[in-house]
Amino acid sequence: MPATSNSTQNQAAKESAAETGSKPVTETEMDYTGYNTTDLIARITTLERQLREQTTLLASLTTRTNNNNNDKPSPASTTVVPASSSFPSSATQQPVPVVVRRSSRSRSPRRTRAFNPSLYSTRHIALKFAYIGSRYGGYEHANGNVTPQPTIEEVLWKALRKARLISPELAEGTDQSYDVVWGEDQRRWKYVKGAKEPGEEGKVRLDLNWEGYQYSKCGRTDRGVSAFGQVIGIRVRSNRPLQPNPEPVPEESDDKNGDAEQQNGEADTMPSINAADLTTDYHAKPFDPIKDELPYISLLNAILPPDIRVLAWCPSPPPTFDARFSCRERRYKYFFTNPAFCPTPGPLGMQRTDGMGPASVREGWLDIEKMRQAARKLVGVHDFRNFCKIDTSKQMPNCVRRVTFADVLDFPETGKVFVEHEGLNQTGFGPSVLRNGSGPPLQGGPKVYTFCVHGTAFLWHQVRCMAAILFLVGQGLEEPSIIDELLDIEKNPGRPMYEMADDAPLVLWDCIYPDNDNGSGGMMEDSLNWLYAGDEATVPALTTNSTKNDGKFGIGAVVDELWTQWRDAKMKELLTGSLLDLSISQGDGTSLQRGATRDGSRNFRVRSQKVFDGSSRARTSGRYVPVMKKPRMDTLEVLNAKWAKSREARDKTREEFEETNAEVE
Repeated sequence: MPATSNSTQNQAAKESAAETGSKPVTETEMDYTGYNTTDLIARITTLERQLREQTTLLASLTTRTNNNNNDKPSPASTTVVPASSSFPSSATQQPVPVVVRRSSRSRSPRRTRAFNPSLYSTRHIALKFAYIGSRYGGYEHANGNVTPQPTIEEVLWKALRKARLISPELAEGTDQSYDVVWGEDQRRWKYVKGAKEPGEEGKVRLDLNWEGYQYSKCGRTDRGVSAFGQVIGIRVRSNRPLQPNPEPVPEESDDKNGDAEQQNGEADTMPSINAADLTTDYHAKPFDPIKDELPYISLLNAILPPDIRVLAWCPSPPPTFDARFSCRERRYKYFFTNPAFCPTPGPLGMQRTDGMGPASVREGWLDIEKMRQAARKLVGVHDFRNFCKIDTSKQMPNCVRRVTFADVLDFPETGKVFVEHEGLNQTGFGPSVLRNGSGPPLQGGPKVYTFCVHGTAFLWHQVRCMAAILFLVGQGLEEPSIIDELLDIEKNPGRPMYEMADDAPLVLWDCIYPDNDNGSGGMMEDSLNWLYAGDEATVPALTTNSTKNDGKFGIGAVVDELWTQWRDAKMKELLTGSLLDLSISQGDGTSLQRGATRDGSRNFRVRSQKVFDGSSRARTSGRYVPVMKKPRMDTLEVLNAKWAKSREARDKTREEFEETNAEVE
């Protein structure tokens, strides 16, 4: 039978099935017995092409559906109505449903979809971020412990979870929320220390789980301490597509039936269909590890509080990168003003508090040159046990550390970039000020200095102890040689009980990861490829940024948020500074000669000493006792032995308790 006749019969069969309402004849049920070889080859070729096209289309639609579920019409916006009566119909014709989509601006609330981290790839990156530590309980969080203030690590962990960059397993009874709890009372009501006790229903444990994310941290700053260059390493979710697992192709079986050969014995010349050709080829779009990646900086900054800002990320840290152990130099700055505290006015301020004659500087001012002499003595490899708080739990045999740089330097006025940079100033043509665009900026008020110290690693409270000694030298209460005496551990094995400096002015300024240790003694340079917010390489990834900024400037960007905080602090400085100047200038001026006393003519031979510790107000200590005459702490060896003995006693008690419970059971 000719092929055309066969095709006509098949079409007629379809029409007959449609009229009777029976199941139509499908392509697989069509009769091909009347097709000749040429027609069969043409038909098979057409079916092969259609199958490939439909398979590819189905794969693309499946991917698009997974990535954009918003295209699905909701039940409220989709209505099924019967066909219009204007269309011709017959008694045997079934009504055809027509789908009408109603576009409505009001949509039902979006339901949170379950997140499956196994559908996404991950990568190990490094993050550099900054924080003002005044309202945080330090950087590190200890599981089972609840601090009155949130820790930086706690806030960062919750932000990473909320952004779906990490998805750690959360044990039962632990905090499952993404929100940070502020306030000492609120934290005490929600969180419980360790295991739950009777009567503490509703409380949860605040445990951070970093398992499986290659998490490492460089510095563990104390409560109140800030950081402008803190670094962590972590494995996070990535935009890189997962490579599909190729399915094994079944081997073709040898068919010895009549299909292998035609009935006339000649070889079959029709092309065979390879099973591998029926699967969709995976054509992965080339992935750029920076331009096509998630905008990590913007994602986290949109969630973190304003006083924590992610500054940069490194897309390719070394394979063995560890934020703590790969760091070869940590740089700290301790800020202070000169005068350090409100000076004692009149002739009395120029006298020593012990009544032993005139002082080298007025009380409240610091001798910066003497402080610099003392600071430079700290450079080198020394045992700094007299400049730290001993952590006996580590059982350290010594406190040897290497300081590569130590000095007291002028700190430039903050915010000057807005006046000096041509991209931000008033004229756009180089240095200017906002005062009619001409003239040098006014300089006034207490000058700001910073104690800068660089080292490979630092002991607990080491920088604050060093700053405290330098302040005593600056006040004239100690000589620069005090540094040499405290570094001589054979002569002074136990640390004198002096007060360390305040925490608020201390900043972890930067963490350096060089290619080598730079044993020549020069300044180390960071070798990590940091991509900062606003860099050209990071802009293409900002496809989800609704504000259309570049991540550095613009609403909600890094500089914009920091500017807001700076200006708030600047306005407070201006108001309090203006009020301070006004208050000093008012009156008849006689108070400036009385030396802060009611009877200026009285001759004070001995008075209480004001000691500067880095805080806003000097500490009154009575009669000053030199550092080397203060009581001494136990030596490092004695402290380690005491801790080991107490731990041995605790372990023994625990073992006896467990044995007793086992016998009872």
